[in-house]
Amino acid sequence: MADNGIRIVVINGSVRPGNYTAMASALVVDELKKHTEPKVQVDVVNPAEWHLPFPGTDPQSTATSALQKLVREATGVVLVTPEYHGGFSSVMKLVIENLGFPSTLSAKPVALLGVAAGTIGAIKSLEQLRSVCAHIGAIVLPLPISVPNIQKIFDTDGRCLDPNVEKLIRGVATNLMNYIHHAVCPSVTLERLLRSGVGVTA
Repeated sequence: MADNGIRIVVINGSVRPGNYTAMASALVVDELKKHTEPKVQVDVVNPAEWHLPFPGTDPQSTATSALQKLVREATGVVLVTPEYHGGFSSVMKLVIENLGFPSTLSAKPVALLGVAAGTIGAIKSLEQLRSVCAHIGAIVLPLPISVPNIQKIFDTDGRCLDPNVEKLIRGVATNLMNYIHHAVCPSVTLERLLRSGVGVTA
């Protein structure tokens, strides 16, 4: 956790112009910014703007180094992916590959959100993404949110047309913040007390 507050990185897994993934993540970002005690800083990663290299092609990539630094300094991370052909997007996998080994996602609380055009939602992609994140040591939070029929949920201007679905999407932010407040903040405060030499008594 940053000294001046909580820092959350939201990573989108689509590069398609006008994609629904970004529309859904915008609601999560808006909800995160409502938290002011302590202050929450939100950084959004849109991979189309980062020009990340394929694994093994550019070990000196400045984009890779910048992405790793951003995630390393984050208190928590939100991963938002569309479902393509029964799995999470190759764009999201490229982001994860660029987070290094050991991964900078290791030991980070990670909340998952998936969107899909089909009626069963992004269940398969979220299962796979959860498995990959757990493998690299991330703390994957329960209650991932899967949004089906995404093309019917948002209009072309990015407005959510279903209040119930909007509440579910915003819940991704609430879930992550609740974990941070109950599990991360107390341990950080305790560590600061111990490092400052202040005694802790029962």
